[in-house]
Amino acid sequence: MTSSTVPATADPSAAEDALAAQPVGYWSGAVHKAVVNRLRDAMAGIDVTQPQWWVLTQVSIGDDPTRASITAKLADVAETPHDVPRAVDQLLHRGWVEPDEARRLHLTDAGRAARDRIKDLVTGLRAEIHEGISDEEYVVALTVMRRMISNIETAAG
Repeated sequence: MTSSTVPATADPSAAEDALAAQPVGYWSGAVHKAVVNRLRDAMAGIDVTQPQWWVLTQVSIGDDPTRASITAKLADVAETPHDVPRAVDQLLHRGWVEPDEARRLHLTDAGRAARDRIKDLVTGLRAEIHEGISDEEYVVALTVMRRMISNIETAAG
């Protein structure tokens, strides 16, 4: 923001030439809400939750993951400390993951099939959400957000 830009109250209908004054907190929150709601609604249509998807992904790419290691890895993205352990339990119950003797989690054939179905859904949703946005524009947007986070952390000490 330049020194001549005066912060404005959030206005979803603000004209493009007024966006520089718009609060990033509002807009980042609005994007988060819209994306998460769209993703969760689409996943509900195939009877899966976002935390279940995270767990399936972690089990499939992990290095002998356990309930504890997956819970720790996903702690920052989960809304509550119960979301990931609950998702693990649900996936065990569905037979999509199973523990070995050392309690490391592995995908079953059904789990691999589910992961592939969900990946197709998520890939389609990403294309929908990113329509008209180049990868370069997306990277710039995320780079700006990272810089803002860094600025806030630096200012907070």
